Amino acid sequence: MEKRIQGASLLLDASLGHCFVDGLEHRDANAIYNCLRAYAAIDNTRSAEELFRTTIVAPLIQKVIPHGASWADGKPSGDELENDYQQIKQCIQKDCKFLLEISFEENSGLHVFDFLANSILKEVLSAIQKGKPGAFSPGRPTEFLKNYKSSLEFLAHIEGYFPSRAAVSKFRAEAVYNEFMKQWNLGVYFSLRFQEIAGALDSVLAATSLVPVHNVPSGQGDSPDLTLKQSATLLECLESCWREDVVVLSYSDKFLRLSLQLLSRYSSWLSSGLAARKRGNTGSNPGCEWAISTVPDEFIYIIHDINCLHTRVCGDFLEHVLELLSSCSGDILDHVKQSILHGGKALDALVPAIINTIVETLVEKSVEDLRQLKGITATYRMTNKPLPVRHSPYVSGVLRPLKVFLDGERASRYLKEDAKNELVLSAATEITGRYYELAADLVSVARRTETSLQRIRQGAQRRGGANADILDHNVSDTDKICMQLFLDIQEYGRNLAALGVDAASIKSYRSLWDCVAPEDRRSVINF
Repeated sequence: MEKRIQGASLLLDASLGHCFVDGLEHRDANAIYNCLRAYAAIDNTRSAEELFRTTIVAPLIQKVIPHGASWADGKPSGDELENDYQQIKQCIQKDCKFLLEISFEENSGLHVFDFLANSILKEVLSAIQKGKPGAFSPGRPTEFLKNYKSSLEFLAHIEGYFPSRAAVSKFRAEAVYNEFMKQWNLGVYFSLRFQEIAGALDSVLAATSLVPVHNVPSGQGDSPDLTLKQSATLLECLESCWREDVVVLSYSDKFLRLSLQLLSRYSSWLSSGLAARKRGNTGSNPGCEWAISTVPDEFIYIIHDINCLHTRVCGDFLEHVLELLSSCSGDILDHVKQSILHGGKALDALVPAIINTIVETLVEKSVEDLRQLKGITATYRMTNKPLPVRHSPYVSGVLRPLKVFLDGERASRYLKEDAKNELVLSAATEITGRYYELAADLVSVARRTETSLQRIRQGAQRRGGANADILDHNVSDTDKICMQLFLDIQEYGRNLAALGVDAASIKSYRSLWDCVAPEDRRSVINF
């Protein structure tokens, strides 16, 4: 009995199959409808879907994407799928739509069939795997993404045939749909893009010196163009993350993280370099050599570039990212916005440290001239020189490094006024502090020496029977030294004023004035 049932089933399947194929070939709607009803009644929808695939769909797809025996007759020129999908859409519209309309008829009971998934998509997947396997390879990221986006657009087109959202959901739950989506290894694609983008930045940050961008146009101090290759590469990499031919919206969280990592990497490169310069060596941190060899003028490039990067990142770049992610919820967009703004502000926060680095270098150069004030002691100690009436030659050189820096072409062109003012005040304060330390120490030593000499002189007078009441009313060497220093700091104050700095507002200058000014001049600072 069992064999007879099996035989009857096979005979029914064969007869039903012949009838269905004949109906498909002649587009006999009644025959197709009755065959589909029969397939649904015996719960054999797969046979109908397979017959439609092999009879109608496969020959059509074979012409578009040749494979197998027909490979030699129509070998595809490349792995791009966009044009193939356009042709397949036309085939569906022309040669498949008639069956789809029958199966989608309301209250027909034929909703159990899914010809779009198990006939059309299945054949398309098979054809690509056999005829264009390279289309699924992320090894060529640009072509891969183009094919992936074309495939998503193709799926969206197919879904447009379904009469309801429930039917679309059923389509997406089909095994062949999931198999098709698994072909697109987005994880590997992102890894390759990560290596490409992050590697480009790491490569340029490994340079042992700052690399100027040679095509910087001439202009004034508010030039919006980046001046260093390191900075320009950072911006290029950030923009690459969100280019249409790079970003995958389903991986937007990873591309956001990559963007923030790029900003952090640039900030770390700067801060590590500044720390190495402060130590005087790179230690075990390769990639910091640039900071050791960089002169103050070149740090202006970094300040300028940070200002430009901050403006771009928190402006156009942020706006572009938010526009791409506009379909996301408000909470997500706010999180994205705050993350990018934080990265931009972290860059901006490095400017004071760079200014300090410039100041430290300029101060050390100024101190070389300041040390000459030690020669004042030798000038007036145990000599008959009169009270000085003009400042020492070294004074004109104390602020020269700062003035040369400010008058330079780079500072004039790239350094903003607020940064310039901050730098001048910081440098003036530091130099004045060192000036006070050296002058106070010199005066202290002079007074102690003067006191010791007076004691020796008085002892000698007593032993020689001289009148101890007879005092030397001549001007002392210490008075001469203090007068020379007083004349010097007056000139120094005038030089500060020429740079726009009020010397009297600097605490160490007031202390310096109190230290060397004559008794009757201490109350008011004037030059």
